[in-house]
Amino acid sequence: MSGRLEELCRFANGETPKVFIHPVARAIALHFWLAYDHPFCDGNVRTARALFYWAMLHQGYWLFAFISISSVINKARGQYERSFLLSESDDNDLTYFLLSQVKVIQQAIACLPAYLEREAGEVGALQQRLEEMEGLNHRQLALLRHALRHSGFR
Repeated sequence: MSGRLEELCRFANGETPKVFIHPVARAIALHFWLAYDHPFCDGNVRTARALFYWAMLHQGYWLFAFISISSVINKARGQYERSFLLSESDDNDLTYFLLSQVKVIQQAIACLPAYLEREAGEVGALQQRLEEMEGLNHRQLALLRHALRHSGFR
């Protein structure tokens, strides 16, 4: 099994194969590969999705920090499992899984505006509560406002 994991890592890092594979197809293939190999006692599917996200972000698809394929998959678990089984039972032909995951990605992207609206509403509500808080000085308020506006700031 360790040889398969090493090969998966080489594939994830773009070392294999020596032909171009579109980054989205590579990320989907990594998702399938890890879930198929099932190297851990628990959490293989969650780890496979995390690997998908890592691959997408690693290749510059930054929007995937805000897109949730997991929520789409969880709503239609049967379709996910069916695409996995079809690929597995047809000599690991990833076409079934690739096509299914592309649809999942499209659905997840379609959900993005509603997600962003919810997030903006939550940030607005937090800012309102912050303004109503007593006992904070102007420096503390400024720091908290900055944290709300720049959540990724380090």
